[in-house]
Order: sequence, then C-alpha cells, then structure tokens
Amino acid sequence: MTTLLTQDSAITDAALAAIAHMPTASLPVLMDEGFVKRLRDADFMRIAALLARKSYDEGGCPIGAVIVDNVSGRILGKGHNTLVQESHPYNHGETAAIRDAGRVDFSRTTLYTSLSPCDVCAALIRMRGFARVVVGDVTNAAGNEASLREHGIQVDVLEEPAAVDLYARFRAEQPALEREDWLGVRALSEG
Repeated sequence: MTTLLTQDSAITDAALAAIAHMPTASLPVLMDEGFVKRLRDADFMRIAALLARKSYDEGGCPIGAVIVDNVSGRILGKGHNTLVQESHPYNHGETAAIRDAGRVDFSRTTLYTSLSPCDVCAALIRMRGFARVVVGDVTNAAGNEASLREHGIQVDVLEEPAAVDLYARFRAEQPALEREDWLGVRALSEG
C-alpha cells in the first residue's frame, strides 16, 4: 500500500493537520511506519493543539488530546472537546480520545493533552492506568499534575505556544463557556 507520508516526508504543519483531521482508523492509509517512528512529543502535542483549534473553530472549547502507543508510536485515539457541538458536558478532549482509542491497555500509552486535565479527566486517566501524560498548557489551567504523579503516572509539561495562546483567547472571549466547561451549567448562576 502506498501512503502519502513516508519515512522521507517532512514533518510539516500540513502533515500534522492531516493527521489531526483524518479519522484515527484511517491513519495507516495516510502515513507509513517510517513516518510514524519519526514523530516526537512536540509533534503529538502539535496535533493535540490542532484538535483544540478544530473545537474552537466549531464554536467549542479549545482542548484536544492524542493517545499514542509507547512502543510503536502509532496514534490509537484522538479527540477534541465537544461540550457545545454535541451538548455533551463531559466529552472533553481527553475523554473523546479515550473513547476513540477504545478497549486498549492504556498502561502502554501516552496521553497528550493541550490543556491541564480537569478533575473528571484526571480521575479517568488514573482509572484507566495511563503510563504517561504530556500537558501542553499549564499557563491557563493547572492543578492535577501532582495528583497524577502521586498515582504513579509520569507527567511531563511541554507547553505548546499555539495551545496556550488559543486558550487564553477563548477565555477572554467566552468566560461563561469556559466556566461551564470546568464546573457545569450551575456555575453560570453562581457568578
């Protein structure tokens, strides 16, 4: 099978955008094993940031996530926050990526998330036994990194400027939506 992205292809923003927007199950048609093996933490975080941008462009909360197999480097799942788009209060970037990955052994994976996980996502990350989490933005939100570490999960912070800037913009433009995403609809009436 001929793929578009091969071991000789440059890792460009256009290539990463194609990976972000193509269904996970179809990724083997897009990129071969040689290309996959060259992807690094910064590339996976960039994909998470592009997924955050996708959510923002759809009118949602800009948070994206990618789950990668630690041995093969293959992307097993990816997703973005769809609170607004699907009227789904806990379909956050992390939960969407976990759902996309399906029934896999998460103890052999790394989760890349464009924003520090909320309490619900952190609980799910612990519950599913992820080996490692890489966080792309602790400037706009932070707090669960220490808790994840206390549960034996390796947590690395790799701030992605595009994700940091986009979330700050979102927070300034839609403070009520950000509050609802973190605390639920009841938080809107609490001030």
